[in-house]
Amino acid sequence: MRFRMVHENYNVADLEKSMEFYEKALGLKEARRKTAADGSFIIVYLSNEESDFELELTWLKDHPQKYDIGEEEFHLAFKTDDFEAAHALHEEMGCICFENHSMGIYFIQDPDGYWLEVIPASH
Repeated sequence: MRFRMVHENYNVADLEKSMEFYEKALGLKEARRKTAADGSFIIVYLSNEESDFELELTWLKDHPQKYDIGEEEFHLAFKTDDFEAAHALHEEMGCICFENHSMGIYFIQDPDGYWLEVIPASH
């Protein structure tokens, strides 16, 4: 029996703001979406050409408040071929929330508080 990871879900308060963040910060674009017939939810899958793994963003109509994501001990990691350019972009965006210089990595934070690890290609 074999398993392949296909997506990770994050619930978001402002779908458009989150989609703009992920496109600018990480180059992820909408691959597909599902909208409830009654308008109670929208699910958008984001991806890029680098892999077939998708990030699923879920917006719930009846959840207008900010999500409690705990102590942020979980995260999604992205490997980049141009670490310096990525760092400069994220610094300009003001979304770097933690840097670990000894490990050569850093984390950015999305509009809902989710942490995303950025790793150089040589890592």
